[in-house]
Amino acid sequence: MEDVLHILAEHIALGVNLLGMLAITIGAIQGAIGLTRLLLFHADEEKLGPVWLALGRWLVAGLTFQLAADIVETTIAPSWDDIGKLAAIAALRTMLNFFLDRDMEGLRERIERRAREEEAMRA
Repeated sequence: MEDVLHILAEHIALGVNLLGMLAITIGAIQGAIGLTRLLLFHADEEKLGPVWLALGRWLVAGLTFQLAADIVETTIAPSWDDIGKLAAIAALRTMLNFFLDRDMEGLRERIERRAREEEAMRA
């Protein structure tokens, strides 16, 4: 029975990991298209913010899916080595998510502040 659960966990983890890779790939493609569009049309720098925010959201989603896949992989009879690897991976991915979220929040605040300033100038 444990072997069946282990195989099932591996398949689930593979599927969830694929979702994470898909999210990162979609974000990278959208980011590349957005950046290329901005470069081709010589857009000003403040239009880059939404492109970075979108990429950041996809990266956070991808990292979260990949962490979930790692957790699923170690649910069935993990060894201490597996637990140690999961702890290291979880710490790294959580740290990446934390700093990415913090950077995205700062960028979001700058974009909102610029929008308020522009609105105040028009009024």
